[in-house]
Amino acid sequence: MPEQSNLKRVLSLTDATMINVGGILGSGIFMVPATVALYTLSSSLFFLVWIIGGIVSLFGALSVAELGSAMPKAGGQYVFLNKAYGPLWGFLYGWTAVAVINTASIAAVAMAFSEYLGFFFILNSFEVKGIAIISILILTIINIIDVKSGARFQNLFTYTKISAISIVILLGLLLDGGSSNNFFPLLTDRSFSSLVGPLGLAMVAVLWTFDGWIFVTYVAGEVKDPGKNIPLSIILCMVIVLSIYLTLNYVLVYTLGFDKMIGSELVMSDAASIFLGNKGAAIITVIILISLIGANNGFVLTSARINYAMAKDGLFFKQAATIHNKFKSPTNALLMQCAWSSILTLTGTFNQLITYIIFASWIFYAMSAGAVIILRKKLPDLNRPYLTPLYPWIPIIFILFAVFLTINTILEAPRDAAIGSVLILAGLPFYKYWKK
Repeated sequence: MPEQSNLKRVLSLTDATMINVGGILGSGIFMVPATVALYTLSSSLFFLVWIIGGIVSLFGALSVAELGSAMPKAGGQYVFLNKAYGPLWGFLYGWTAVAVINTASIAAVAMAFSEYLGFFFILNSFEVKGIAIISILILTIINIIDVKSGARFQNLFTYTKISAISIVILLGLLLDGGSSNNFFPLLTDRSFSSLVGPLGLAMVAVLWTFDGWIFVTYVAGEVKDPGKNIPLSIILCMVIVLSIYLTLNYVLVYTLGFDKMIGSELVMSDAASIFLGNKGAAIITVIILISLIGANNGFVLTSARINYAMAKDGLFFKQAATIHNKFKSPTNALLMQCAWSSILTLTGTFNQLITYIIFASWIFYAMSAGAVIILRKKLPDLNRPYLTPLYPWIPIIFILFAVFLTINTILEAPRDAAIGSVLILAGLPFYKYWKK
C-alpha cells in the first residue's frame, strides 16, 4: 500500500484549543482540591495557590507558543530541544516521552477510566485491565482512521465535559447546601517559614492538574495557519481551564468547607451529594468518565507525533515515519504507542514509572522555556509570527518555578528521582545505535 511522509494541515483553531483543554481536564481536578486544602487550611492560601499555578502554567504556555509558531512541526518539545540544545537532548526527551511519560500516562488514564466504571458494574482486576486496553485500542483506531475524526471526537468530549462541569458549578451555587461560613478561616496564623514546605507540595499538585497545555505543539504540523492558531489556542485554553478551576474550587469550598474537604477521597462526589442528593455521586462519576476518555484521546492523538518526528530524523524505528496514504495519519507510530501502552497496562508498571519520571517532565519544560532565550540569540532571523510577551521575564520566571519543582522532588523523593534519571539515561545506547 503506498504511503507518504508528510502530515496534512487539517486542524482548526477550535480543534487545537479543544485538544489542549481536553488534555488538561482529566481526573486531576476531581482529586487535587482535597490535597491543596490539606496543605493550605485557609481560603486565601487555597485560592492563591490555584491562581499562581494557573499563572505559572500560562507563562510556560506563552513561552512555548513562540517556539510552536516559529517551528510548526510534529513533535513539539522534541523539535524545540533538538534545535536549541542539539539532537542528543531532543532524543532524550523523545525517548523519555515515548518510553515512559506519555505511554505510562495513557495506561494510567485508561486504568482510571476502567476503575471508575466499577461504580456501575462489578469488575474483577482482569476485566479492569481488559477494558482499559480495549479503550486504548478504540481511541487508537479512531485516530488512525482520520486525524480530523480524532479531533472531532476530542471536541465532542471536551464540549461535553465543559458543559457538565459548568452545570455542576451552577447547581452548586444555586441549590441549598453551601454556606459562606465554609470559607473561614480566610487567613492563616502560621509563620511564613512553616508554610514554605506545604505550599510547595500544594503547588506541585496544582501544576499537575494544569499539565497538558503543551499538547497542541505535538500536532503543530497539522494545524492550519500555525503562526496564529498555535499561540492563540494555547492562550484560549489556559483562560478556559483557569476559569473552570477557580469557579469549581469556589463551589467545593462553599459546599464542603476545609474540614470535610481534607478528609474526602472523592471531593467532587461528596460535594455533589450535598446539593444533588444520593444521585450526586453517580452524576459526578459520569462526568469523570467523560473527562478521562476525552483526556486520553488527547494523549493518543498528540503523543504519537513524537515518535513520528523522531523516526523522520532517523532516531526511532523508521516504520514510524510513514503516513498512511488513505487515512493521512501516522498509523505505525500510533500502533507502536498503542502496543507499548497496552503492555504497561497489562503489567501494571505505569504508576511506578510515572512516579519515577514525573520530575523529568519539569526538567524538559524548563529547557523548553530556556530554548526561547537560546534561539533568540542562536537564530535571530528565524521567522517568529508570535513573540512571548514581556520577554525575557516570562520564560525566566517559568524556568525558576520548574527548577524549584525539580529540586523539591529530588529532596522529597531522592530514590524516585534517581531511578527516573536512570530511565532517562537508558536511552543513550539507543541514541548511539540509531545515530549510526
